[in-house]
Parts: sequence; C-alpha cells; structure tokens
Amino acid sequence: MQKKKRILLKIGSNTLTKETDNISRGKIEDMASQIAKLQDTCEFIIVSSGAIAVAKQFVKLESKQEEVFVKQALASIGQPHLIRIYQEIFREYGLLSSQCLLSYSDFEKEESRANIMNTIKVLVNNNYIPIINENDTVATDEIKFGDNDKLAALTASLLDVDLFIIATNTNGIYTKASINDDAPKTIEEVTDFDTLHSQVVNSKSSHGSGGMQSKVEAASVTKKANIETWIVNGLEDNFIVNAMDNKVSFTKIK
Repeated sequence: MQKKKRILLKIGSNTLTKETDNISRGKIEDMASQIAKLQDTCEFIIVSSGAIAVAKQFVKLESKQEEVFVKQALASIGQPHLIRIYQEIFREYGLLSSQCLLSYSDFEKEESRANIMNTIKVLVNNNYIPIINENDTVATDEIKFGDNDKLAALTASLLDVDLFIIATNTNGIYTKASINDDAPKTIEEVTDFDTLHSQVVNSKSSHGSGGMQSKVEAASVTKKANIETWIVNGLEDNFIVNAMDNKVSFTKIK
C-alpha cells in the first residue's frame, strides 16, 4: 500500500470566519469535502485558530482584568464550541476528528515532544484527524504574537510532515512593489529565503494576531526541517485541491 502524503493544514481566524464576525460553517464544509476527496492519498493534521472568534459570537465578558486574560477566558468558552462545529461537519463527510491542545513549552521538553508524536500517530493511524489549537488558558504567546503560525510550524517539523499549508486571506505572498502599486502580484516560488524577508509587508490580520511576517517566520522553521510550505488563499473554495492542481496563484517555499 502506498504511503499517504502527510499534510499539516494551518487555518487562521480570518479564513475560518471568511473575514466576518462569525465562524463560517461553509468554510469548514469546504475543508471537509476536500479532505474527504483526498483521503485515499493524503492524511491531514489541522492546526486551527478560531476559539476566540466563536466565543465572541455569543458572549461579552465584563472584566477589569488585562485584555489578554479576557481573551484567554474567551478562548476557554469558544474552544469546545469550535471543536463541536468541526466534529459535526466532518462527521457529515464521513471524517473522524479529535482535539489536541498544545502550548509552546510542550515543544521544549523531550518527553512532551515524544508524547505528542505518539498520540498523533495513534490518531492518524486510526483515521482520526487531529485538530490542534494552542492551549490558550495557560499560554499567552499565540494571543499576543502569531495566530498559531509558529505553533503549526513547530508541529509540522515535529511530525515530519510532507507538506505544510498555511491558509490565509491573500493569494500567497505578494511582491512589495506590487502592493505599493495596488496590483498585488504573487511570488510563486521562493528558493532564496533572505530576499523573501525584504518583500514582506507586515500588517496584522483583523481577527488573528498573525500577518504575513509570522507566516514567513513559520516557513523558516519548516524550511530548516526540509518541509515545503505553501501559503494559499483559504477564502477561496476548494483551495487545497486547486493549489495541488496549480489552478490558483499561491506561494511555494521550498
């Protein structure tokens, strides 16, 4: 039996909400239908943001605490709802899913790293799709810094995936000049990482705390592990399959 291609898909809040204030069930259905189509040749691990965005749909917390603690509380309320939405929709497509909450400190300890690898191995071997998010209750890094981009890159490296896909709200990385001219042009393939840094315009995304800078930093982590990274427009329907078939513009970092 041919070995399946292992793909880590990172999906940010902006993509999951389709740049609105609500989680888009349609976007999760779009992901599920593509994963179902590809399941004979690919196995998926998902790193998903969106817990805070889900909670904001139906909760307004009153607090005199610092904003970061309010966000952690929102993540705690939203996370079970987010996973429930994933599980309901994935089940309709015959897909099984599970929740894994990780924090950056887990990657620093050898024992934790081994535990993560072994647990995910059991899940994937039994056709479960792990849905990973940062354990926001104990960690503030994602909330402050990178909308799970770095967490996804560390996970991709640890699990030695074949491909790391970052779904975002642009057609990959645009050249700086083309953004200044208001005619965005995608950098389709990156072989020289240093020149890429000079092209990146850093604007934080509206829901998440990422931006293109954090995506490039994530790709530098996976590049060290010899993993190819694709930055694709997750707002488009069928974005994974279309990228595989080269039907859309996206950035490939080898």
